Amino acid sequence: MSYNLNEPSPSNNQPNKKNTWIFIGAIALLLLGNIYLFVSRNKVMEQRDEAMSQVDTTTSSLHNVQNEYDAALARLDQLTSENAQLDSMVNGKDSEIGKIKSQIQKLLSSGKKNSADLKKARTMIEQLNSTVKSYEEQIAQLKDENSKLTDYNKVVTKERDSTVEKNITLQQKVKLGAVLHCSNIRMEPIDLRRGGKKEKQTSRASRVDIFRLTFDIDDNRIAEDGLKNIYVRIVAPNGNLMSNTAFGSGATTTAKGDALNYTILKQISLKQGESVKNITVDWHQDNSYQKGSYTIEFYNEGFKIGSGNINLR
Repeated sequence: MSYNLNEPSPSNNQPNKKNTWIFIGAIALLLLGNIYLFVSRNKVMEQRDEAMSQVDTTTSSLHNVQNEYDAALARLDQLTSENAQLDSMVNGKDSEIGKIKSQIQKLLSSGKKNSADLKKARTMIEQLNSTVKSYEEQIAQLKDENSKLTDYNKVVTKERDSTVEKNITLQQKVKLGAVLHCSNIRMEPIDLRRGGKKEKQTSRASRVDIFRLTFDIDDNRIAEDGLKNIYVRIVAPNGNLMSNTAFGSGATTTAKGDALNYTILKQISLKQGESVKNITVDWHQDNSYQKGSYTIEFYNEGFKIGSGNINLR
């Protein structure tokens, strides 16, 4: 009997097969682990990119809202530079605009700002712009009315000068030369609030509490120093003179000797050759104001020295 020493025996093949399956299983586990790590890494990267995108979007929105707010503040600064009386209404903490500004600044300066905060800030900025636009329109209207008054005063001055030059004696010339001239007339209907502590300009007749008349007296080299009487007449839309003796109304005479009823008297201290600026007269009345056009006239030494009108709706 002969034996083949090179032929493997069945008992030696079993360990090799087991090792192969173990090796294959290890490779499979490594592959599954790598696949899991790859998928997890991609998911983390996507979440990071999404978070960064949200941060960029919020930062961009915050920048836009801040720019809108800065633009609104610039409009407010322009308003106060054109009309000093609006300063307290714009910058006062208790004013409507002051409260809106405070709320917006609080939102924009907070440490954490989300999209809801930015949306609320943008809504308040729109409200702020709407209020500013309303003031801009009021100022534009007042400028237009004052421009018309200036033109009208030029006509009145020209007519007065023409009258002075006709057929008068030297003594009359001196007397007429001493007549004062009213210029830069401004008329503001005022709405009093909080018991008179707060004032607001208005064009609505139902809201007017007082008429505030502001004007200048030009320099006069002939008029002597001393107290000068300026008689103010306010004629209502129905043609009646507004008067109340309890509030200072009375009567005087014109240069021709005719009776002249006036609404209120304003005395000013004049120095020869010097003008008097920003003279203010407030007219109060018990009954309400009518809608329509009011005529205001100023008299001195029996002569009309200025006039204008204003409309209430």
